[in-house]
Amino acid sequence: MAEYYGKDRAAEIVRNIKETIKFETPHIGFILGSGWGHVAKNLEHAQTVSYQSIGMPPCGVAGHEGNLIFGKLSGVPVVLVQGRYHLYEGRDIAETVLPVCVVKELGASSVVLTNAAGGINAAYEVGDLMFLSDHINLTGRNPLIGVKATDEYPIFIDMSSVYDREMRMALETASSRKGVNAHRGVYMQVLGPSFETPAEIRAFRSMGADAVGMSTVCEAVFARYLRLKVAGISCITNMAAGMTAGQIKHEDVLEESKKREVKFSALLREFVREYVK
Repeated sequence: MAEYYGKDRAAEIVRNIKETIKFETPHIGFILGSGWGHVAKNLEHAQTVSYQSIGMPPCGVAGHEGNLIFGKLSGVPVVLVQGRYHLYEGRDIAETVLPVCVVKELGASSVVLTNAAGGINAAYEVGDLMFLSDHINLTGRNPLIGVKATDEYPIFIDMSSVYDREMRMALETASSRKGVNAHRGVYMQVLGPSFETPAEIRAFRSMGADAVGMSTVCEAVFARYLRLKVAGISCITNMAAGMTAGQIKHEDVLEESKKREVKFSALLREFVREYVK
C-alpha cells in the first residue's frame, strides 16, 4: 500500500489491534457521532478494543465512548468507530482525522460519517435524518494543509462530488423501507464549541446550509484524499438558534439522539444489506 499522510501512525495502531484480536477485513467503516452508539448492539460476533489499549488518544466529549468495534452488520464485516475527536477540544487537526486514517489502514473501501446536527432548513423536524449531498467548511481548517503531495495521493483533490451517490441512494432506499423521515441536504461544519447565534444561522441559511454541526467535514475531506467512498448522515437533534423558542443544550442534543438509537441502528443494517449486494 502506497504511503499517505498519517499511514505510519495508523499502521502502528492496526498492528496493536492485530496483536489483540483476530478480525475480518472490514468492508465499511462507520464513524459514530452522538446518538449512534446503539449500532454496536446489533453487530454479529462483536469484538471491542478501547482506543487507549491500541495507542489512540481517549475521547474527551460526552457521548463518545472511545472504542473500535469489529463484527458483522447484515453479514458484512464492518468496523465501528465509537467516538470521534473534535477541533473544539483544542486537538490538532491531524488527530481529528486519525480514525479515518485507521479505517483506511484496516482495509475498508467506504466510510459512513454520522453526527448530530442543528436543523437550519425550516422543512426539517427534530428526529429527521439528513443524508449529505454536499458540505460547507466554515472551520478555517483543512486536514491537508502541510501534507506532502505524491503522485498517488495528491492534495489538490476534486471536491465536486464528495459524497458517494451509490451510498446515498442505498441510504435513501433503507430509510424508505424503515419508515425514517430523511432529506438530502448541505451540512456546514463550524469550529464550536459554542452553539451558533440566530444571526449566524440566518447567514448560514443564506449560504445554502440545511444543517450545522461541529464535525464531519474535515473527516470527509481527508477520506477523499485517502480515496475512500464517503457517505454522511446527520440526525437533526434540535432546530438551530432562532428557529424555535428556548435555549440549546448539549445534554438535550444527546437525549434527542438517544430516543432514536434503535431506529437508526435498523436503518444502518438495512443500508449495508442494500449497499453490499
